[in-house]
Amino acid sequence: MAYGYGTNGTRAYGTNAPQGLKHTASRHALLPLRLFLGVTFGYAGLDKLTDSAFLSDSGDGSVGAMMTAVRDTSAVPWLVDLALKAPTGFGYAVAIGELLVGVGTLLGLFTRVAAVGGALISLSLWLTVSWAATPYYYGNDLPYLMGWLPLVLAGASVFSVDAMRALRRRRTP
Repeated sequence: MAYGYGTNGTRAYGTNAPQGLKHTASRHALLPLRLFLGVTFGYAGLDKLTDSAFLSDSGDGSVGAMMTAVRDTSAVPWLVDLALKAPTGFGYAVAIGELLVGVGTLLGLFTRVAAVGGALISLSLWLTVSWAATPYYYGNDLPYLMGWLPLVLAGASVFSVDAMRALRRRRTP
């Protein structure tokens, strides 16, 4: 990276360049989204893991009943059929996946990987559970999918384990 010096003697380019409010705001722009998605997915995972009705093969509120109900309206019925082979196992997989994605996103730990996981969960739920919502924007999984994409692209630049690891790598010769 090239460096130049400003009139006040500070570097005009590089890591020590004077930084204004616009730069600070742009670095922190994804933080509210990261917090929202992290808390939401972490909570969703914990909620599923602590709900005995959800983690059942059948019955009111169970993952099995939900999958059976959406089977014929799903865009990918083969995926629903796969889930119906072991509904409880599928429920645990979704719940643990949501919890891991949420924690990873909140901590900023492997943020892009966590965001890809969140996007895949949201895509799967959109194509199965909320596919039949009309108009399409009534389904909540599509906006979550779109919410994950900026984090897939940008990661977590501030207040994250990823940022601390990147800083340590830059300082190590």
